[in-house]
Amino acid sequence: MKYREAARKLANLGCYEIPRRGGGSHRRWFNPGKQKDAVLPDWGSRDLKTGTLRSAVRQLDLDWEEFQKA
Repeated sequence: MKYREAARKLANLGCYEIPRRGGGSHRRWFNPGKQKDAVLPDWGSRDLKTGTLRSAVRQLDLDWEEFQKA
């Protein structure tokens, strides 16, 4: 799954991206319902590794099955 698709799914689940203050290829996401945040790499057209994505979803206190359906 590419970053853009993961970002769309996270937004559908109520999370939002925290604006960056500098450069870099990683972006922070925040889940306001659970007060949790996580970092996701933005590799452009390259797929994110499944373990990396699952870890971010877990850190945001979201259900993996729910994330996949969003």
